[in-house]
Amino acid sequence: MTDTQIIPGVERRLKNHTSFRQTLSHSLTMAYRGLVKVRRTPEQFFDVVLQPILFTPMFTYIFGGAIAGGVKAYLPIIIPGILVQTIITATVVTGVQLREDMEKGVFNRFRSLPIARIAPLAGALLADTVRYVIAATITFGMGYLLGYRPGAGIEGVLMGGLLVIIFAWCLSWIFAFFGMIVRTASSVQGISLLILFPLTFLSNAFVPVKTLPHWLQGFVNGNPISHLISAIRQLTSNGVIGHDFWLSLIGAAVIVAIFAPLTVRAYMRKA
Repeated sequence: MTDTQIIPGVERRLKNHTSFRQTLSHSLTMAYRGLVKVRRTPEQFFDVVLQPILFTPMFTYIFGGAIAGGVKAYLPIIIPGILVQTIITATVVTGVQLREDMEKGVFNRFRSLPIARIAPLAGALLADTVRYVIAATITFGMGYLLGYRPGAGIEGVLMGGLLVIIFAWCLSWIFAFFGMIVRTASSVQGISLLILFPLTFLSNAFVPVKTLPHWLQGFVNGNPISHLISAIRQLTSNGVIGHDFWLSLIGAAVIVAIFAPLTVRAYMRKA
């Protein structure tokens, strides 16, 4: 048996028996790779940068007077809504970029490297967390420029931002799973947005639920996005951790419990 026949087996065993410390190091390296890739193609940041910049003043000045009687009164309603909508829709990128790497043959290269098999997937999920932080910062910043002054101060803002980032990271497992099973990146994006658009727009993000048709109120009240937005409003306005907060965390935990094993299993078959 020649050396070239032995080496692939050795590499496979190394990848299957990496320690937790090595796996963490490899995952952080893959996350850095993802950030470097975005730095070279900054248009990948356009959704988390331009969406809050455009949507925040647009929705504020269009709906503020009609819904809340003025811009100042509407800001505590709209800022959490824009925050959730922007970050939740950004989770689609996780699955899209994973599928693009597969289409370009990048994963074939990863298979030949002596790294933890899970590292590329874990790195992608970690790298996208940076996108969520940027989106949260810009959204709250735009709100501040428009006159938004949260009643709970910086502590409430940090807690609200942290909650939506945790929820988004958990939700990204769903779209990572789509990235594993769908054939093209465009299909991943199309299917994901088809799911997210009704959830984000048919919520309490922009208008009070009581103003909606009666038949639609039941869906909106049961929508997990509505509970997330309500939890952030309570945190930023009053610093209150209510039942919506716990429902959001429970929902995020359920998503991870279901989709993380499915995603890892589908990923391992390809990695």
